[in-house]
Amino acid sequence: MKYTIKDLRSDFPDDAACLRWLVEFLYPDGIFCPIDKKVTPHHAMRTRKSYSCELCGHHVHPTAGTIFHKSSTPLTLWFEAIFLITATRAGISAKQLERTLGVTYKTEWRMFHQIRSMMGDDPDKNLFGEVEVDETYLKADPQKRSSVSNYRGDSQIIFGMVERGGKAKLRHVRSAGKRVIVPELLKGISTTSTVYSDEAGIYGKLAVWGYDHASVVHRKNQYVAGRVHTQNVENLWSSMKRGITGVYRHVDPKYLQAYANEYAFRYSYRKSPSMFWALLGRVASNR
Repeated sequence: MKYTIKDLRSDFPDDAACLRWLVEFLYPDGIFCPIDKKVTPHHAMRTRKSYSCELCGHHVHPTAGTIFHKSSTPLTLWFEAIFLITATRAGISAKQLERTLGVTYKTEWRMFHQIRSMMGDDPDKNLFGEVEVDETYLKADPQKRSSVSNYRGDSQIIFGMVERGGKAKLRHVRSAGKRVIVPELLKGISTTSTVYSDEAGIYGKLAVWGYDHASVVHRKNQYVAGRVHTQNVENLWSSMKRGITGVYRHVDPKYLQAYANEYAFRYSYRKSPSMFWALLGRVASNR
């Protein structure tokens, strides 16, 4: 069953409801009081985003270490921003969120980047099974340079790893050379996997590292050979490029990894009943 904006506003009508959910999520077994050395009853404070111990008055701040920390923006707007960002297929611009939520652009820009910070994949969890790999080049800003630079920071090259039927990892890399791509592949894909790629030379010795490897030869107009193809990762490129071109217009290379994380997250949770809850469940990732 889909989770709608009506459901969101029913579940989180005010900041108290948002804070109550956050406490229940972060402290499922109750709040441990460091003064009393045990789990004790805590009550919400009326004027602050905190809970106070019933026995000693010690304060706990549930928003500490989360994207809401030290933010004067109402939690209801934060939750609605998370919903709107996850409710679209190709993304939503900060300007659109500014108009929808009625906050300043500066506030919305900060909220957007904080929310996007939760979309990164777990670097310690490798992809496995059948995994497609490919690299793509995003167009550089036509007002600044006429071609893509391979220098770190200016590069607009993305290396993608897509698990068939599963998740994706995208990496903003400084070049498409073997010395850069292979280490990312080794870190991101289990050696028990079968890797599918195009004919690029950087993938030529994957068998040496223990992978089963098969490729298609695009230069000979070969795109599918049985189970050997890279259509899933290419579909992800198509979605990402449409989103960046149509929604964000241009992405500074400095922020490109964050945007890549967003599209990898969208792909990885495309079958989730609610992408909103999938992302909200990561709110404790920085604690």
